[in-house]
Amino acid sequence: MITRILFIFSLVLCLGIVSYASAPQRDHLTPQEVDLVKEAQALDKRIDVFIKAAERRLIVINNSAAANAKVLKKDSERWGELPTGSRAELVGDIARIFDEAITNIDDVSARDERNPLIAKSLRKLATAVNTIMGQLKPLSSDAKSDAEIASFELLHEDAQSILEAANKLPPEVVDKKAKKNN
Repeated sequence: MITRILFIFSLVLCLGIVSYASAPQRDHLTPQEVDLVKEAQALDKRIDVFIKAAERRLIVINNSAAANAKVLKKDSERWGELPTGSRAELVGDIARIFDEAITNIDDVSARDERNPLIAKSLRKLATAVNTIMGQLKPLSSDAKSDAEIASFELLHEDAQSILEAANKLPPEVVDKKAKKNN
């Protein structure tokens, strides 16, 4: 009897996992953002696109589109309309954007670990992560649904990975000649 119950429980659990895995995934970038990522061939420029895409979702989450109306109008032709979705979906989008940024940095590092754009890009990304996480931290304690809690957990994991990697970087070298010319 117990083995039959365990078998049924296992079967239901497996079917649940399969149905979740086969559920259509939401695109974390808009079509215009995907095009901008493809256009940005240099790692630091690509990271800039990821950062801006995450910031656009933050504008929607914070409902600050009116405050940013001038910037949004200027950006709308190139970046398209602001993304839509629930708070859980938008936070999940930011987490997947951070994950994609990590993957891009890892890919460049695997090909050329001495590439100076790696440290520059990682520092930019870490700065953006600190800013975004600072704005989302109060909202994470208000998360109610399982989807929203899971999105915040995924975001936190990606943010921690980025910040830990950035903390392992050697100190930034400032070019004194370049500073004098400015």
